[in-house]
Amino acid sequence: MARTTERCGPEVVSPEGIEAQTCVLTSPRPGDHRPDTWARTYYRNETGGELLAVLSLMGPYGRTVQTRCPVDADDEPAICETPRELSRGGHSAYMAVAEFSAPANAPANAPANGGNGSDDAENEGQIDGEIEGDGAEIEPLLLRSGSNPPAPAAR
Repeated sequence: MARTTERCGPEVVSPEGIEAQTCVLTSPRPGDHRPDTWARTYYRNETGGELLAVLSLMGPYGRTVQTRCPVDADDEPAICETPRELSRGGHSAYMAVAEFSAPANAPANAPANGGNGSDDAENEGQIDGEIEGDGAEIEPLLLRSGSNPPAPAAR
């Protein structure tokens, strides 16, 4: 039976109430010796508002896969995953980062921890803090979670 390898960073918690742990996973393809690699973030949103998670899987040769996941205003555990990709290097050649923020088109009077239930498609074209074409500002980043384990303590 094929075994999935999972490398996770630390579980992190924001003061606003988001908990997350981000991992890189690798698993052999059924009937094929070549593995797939993908990113997954486990999270819980206790902010009381809807959020947006952007999950990036960075691999060798400058390859990056990015997925945007709407995060419901619900304190139940959930996951966000990138699509599985044919591995182009060893498991350790990959890194994943998840970033949680309020939706970019939240009303001006909305608190930083709440959104307006925007549709994910409205956030396409996001470049350097703006939504392409309309100049809307992105809400502050509430939490960043990575797949790399913490550095060993100095002796």
